Amino acid sequence: MTDVGAPDLEPVRLQLDAHDISNRARSAYGPDGRLTLPHTAHWPIFPFEVDGVRMRLVGDPVLPEPPRHGEDPQECSTCHSGDDRFVWSDRRWRVSMSDEPMSLPTLMLHTREHIDFDALTDEAAAEMGVRLIWMQRALASIEGVGRVHVAKWGDGGAHLHIFVIARPRGMLQLKGMFLTTWLHALPPLRPELWTAIRAHVRTALEAAAGVGGEPM
Repeated sequence: MTDVGAPDLEPVRLQLDAHDISNRARSAYGPDGRLTLPHTAHWPIFPFEVDGVRMRLVGDPVLPEPPRHGEDPQECSTCHSGDDRFVWSDRRWRVSMSDEPMSLPTLMLHTREHIDFDALTDEAAAEMGVRLIWMQRALASIEGVGRVHVAKWGDGGAHLHIFVIARPRGMLQLKGMFLTTWLHALPPLRPELWTAIRAHVRTALEAAAGVGGEPM
């Protein structure tokens, strides 16, 4: 039964409008001319003391967005790096780990081909999942690792790269979404420990791939 008197509803356009979102945010400013701090600022894992912290002003959208590093494959540093710069590689994937010590064991998975996340075939996507599990197991098998986190952004570089980061057991402030903030704030690990971790990761990935040992 049709309600003859009901007005026709205009269909909603399926679109994220950056200008509309920015304007809505500004209309929600509080008395101090800023958005209220998000509830995550009061989580125990928030890395900063809340007193004195305030939200930045919402900026104007930048459209079109500026190009990322490596949009042109000829300028992509990942493509121009030889396999000797990676801790492990196969015909389609490579795993990098910084030569210089970082504060937490951190790996990155890259495609050998210059493509981004959305260009993966179903076969390559399945391979990606398997290799991420290998990387997770390699880091998790290090004594003192409590959890291993996987993160993908892609706003800085056009060549696919996925982070796999180990959290030390017992450091509960490093749990969850703020792990990468702590990653850049904590001092680097001792060089000899970093070297040992690199060697362990290489051996574990070779074993997982069936090179030089049984799969993990």
